[in-house]
Amino acid sequence: MKFSGWPEPGELVVGRVDEIEDFGVFVDLLEYEDKRGLAHISEVASGWIKNVRDHVNEGQTVVAKVLDVDEDAQQIDLSIKDVNDHQRKDTIQEWKNEQKADNWMSIAFGEDLDDDHYAAIAEELIAAFGSMYDGFEQAAIHGTEALEETDLDDDEIDAIVEAARENVSVPYVNVTGYVDLTCPSQDGVDAIKEAMQAAEGNGSVPEEIDLEVTYVGAPEYRIEVQAPDYKTAESQLEASADRATAAIEERGGSAEYHRERTTDEE
Repeated sequence: MKFSGWPEPGELVVGRVDEIEDFGVFVDLLEYEDKRGLAHISEVASGWIKNVRDHVNEGQTVVAKVLDVDEDAQQIDLSIKDVNDHQRKDTIQEWKNEQKADNWMSIAFGEDLDDDHYAAIAEELIAAFGSMYDGFEQAAIHGTEALEETDLDDDEIDAIVEAARENVSVPYVNVTGYVDLTCPSQDGVDAIKEAMQAAEGNGSVPEEIDLEVTYVGAPEYRIEVQAPDYKTAESQLEASADRATAAIEERGGSAEYHRERTTDEE
């Protein structure tokens, strides 16, 4: 997807060096339809420049800052030197992400998706998540629930979720905690088994969460949680420990939750 309008002054844009002259560099803007900018020689690099080609090459992908836009003159003034390494890296990554999202749109809706329909879906994702890429990522993590607040219809939501689940690599975090389970009653073994099942959620753990409870060494049990972010992971970890505690206490036992391991390594 390319924007049909004009970039704003101060915006960072991704472009490809199209032509090099003694007075500067012409750059095709890869995110904008039929837009080309010029970085004057003084804006290519800091300090005195003897030869522009010592700093850029034709066909090179660059990140530039938009200095000025004159729509009447069809002119966009750019600066390559005003972009630091951090900005360059982040902008390139965002651009690559949106290229991926553009491909996922084709997977979800087919190559024949018309421009107006594409734009309508893209605008919904951008309005809700900040970018198409983030919209697909959230759809991969949370499924249809992530898109419920958008104006997308059910068929569009299902198509996005299906494409996201099959193609988006979701970043996950892992957290670990431990719970000591003891029960002095005659059926204490069964009580502990029930507490472990409760810790695992009895099927109620959200689909995007991977939660596993394993035996470490009497009376300690490990709870491992994989989730899309630390806040969710920590919340699910504590909820698991709380379920185990409630279950074992109901059978006359006791539980103690802690983050660090206390038994010897197996």
